[in-house]
Amino acid sequence: MDSTFHMSPQQFREEAKRLIDWIAGYYEQIERYPVQAQVAPGAVRAGLPASPPVRPEPFDAVMRDLEQKIIPGITHWQSPNFYAYFPGNSSGPSVLGELLSAAFGVQGMLWVTGPACTELEAHVLDWLVGMLGLPQQFLSSSAGGGVIQDSASSSSLCAILAARERATDFASNTQGCRQPLVAYTSSQAHSSIEKDIKIAGIGSQNLRLIEVDSKFAMRPELLEKAIEADKRNGLQPFFVCATVGTTSTMAFDPLPEIGAICRKHGLWLHVDAAMAGPAALCPEFRYIHNGMELADSYVFDAHKWMFTNFDCSCFYVADRKALINSLSVVPEYLRTQASSTGEVTDYRDWQVPLGRRFRALKLWFVIRHYGVEGLQFHIRRHIQCAQTFLGYLKNDPDFEVAAPPQLNLVCFRLKGTDELNQKLMDRLNKSGELYLSHTKLNGKLVLRLCMGQTYTEERHVERAWRAIRREASRLQETKQFSAADRRG
Repeated sequence: MDSTFHMSPQQFREEAKRLIDWIAGYYEQIERYPVQAQVAPGAVRAGLPASPPVRPEPFDAVMRDLEQKIIPGITHWQSPNFYAYFPGNSSGPSVLGELLSAAFGVQGMLWVTGPACTELEAHVLDWLVGMLGLPQQFLSSSAGGGVIQDSASSSSLCAILAARERATDFASNTQGCRQPLVAYTSSQAHSSIEKDIKIAGIGSQNLRLIEVDSKFAMRPELLEKAIEADKRNGLQPFFVCATVGTTSTMAFDPLPEIGAICRKHGLWLHVDAAMAGPAALCPEFRYIHNGMELADSYVFDAHKWMFTNFDCSCFYVADRKALINSLSVVPEYLRTQASSTGEVTDYRDWQVPLGRRFRALKLWFVIRHYGVEGLQFHIRRHIQCAQTFLGYLKNDPDFEVAAPPQLNLVCFRLKGTDELNQKLMDRLNKSGELYLSHTKLNGKLVLRLCMGQTYTEERHVERAWRAIRREASRLQETKQFSAADRRG
């Protein structure tokens, strides 16, 4: 340690090599860890000192505490046995891209503060338009374009804000939202839509949750009926969020019908494909985007199913002026000659925060490393893994499929009560062998198993099924599987 207290370049070189070796070893041995952290609330903090160190500490001490005090409190999202929620996957090239981004430390709020940061982002997002078969209106060479946000939640918020301003002729930003605006989404939409509606000042009471059909997809005839009823009551419909791949069941809202309704009534159509979007890398799954030409905005998360670590949410708009005019504030200290010419993109005007990281670098690394063929290979493999698991379920009379299986998600339950299924999930998660999450469908607790972790293979699916079948048998053999449980 020199007198400046900085890490010298030589020390950084040595410690960085050790850390990369540690990360490689972590990935090689990740299956020896329990997938879900097995610590009690407060246990991690209890193991940490109450006060920060006064004197510098060696890197060895930091790594020792990482292994002894932090690792036990990690839920291992990169484990191939992680099947809960939707994945937050990563990969070697993504980690290396993130490392470079941290090294550069670019704050890309303006083109001038990071020309490569801005232009690489626009370029990679244009690549993805072609890779996913998205409509040309989302290209940066058109009236629209793409931007990387931190999450689909933030992307949807930006869509709602742009829709609000368009509906109020951009008066809400100056006068406050005085019009009785109403938004619509399905009862199966992600909870972030309700949160975003609250943040945007619309109010959750003005969000209509449209009922779904037997496949858990929005019913367009009920959407139009709700819009017309609100209009008759003097309200102003302005925004619809359709979901391509709902969180609970991976259901697909019918975009062509919903889009036609939005065009008829002049509503902004936002499409949330946070999880399912990358499936369209494969031509045989591009049907999920049918009707996308009717959308005003679209989002998918590369950090869910495209091997790019969180955060990397790809957000597109068909009319970038609507978004920029909704979010742009230009104080004197941010004025630049390049910006004044209108020839460059300042991505600070495409998001809520001012600052922004060089997220495009890791996405560029991932696309360059895998190529389109490599990404397609893994998407297809995950979908095949889901089919393998579905086969196990269908051949076992003790289990039932709880929703139409779509892509890489399977919803299922052990025949019986909610309490029985909760016990099954708790036992499995506590075992550390795998990690599942749940939802409720038609009033019943349902287990979800999502294939999308970078390193999940058929052997992991087989092992997961053996664990599920084993714990189900144990429940059936004990008094915990009561007559009441069976009646569920």
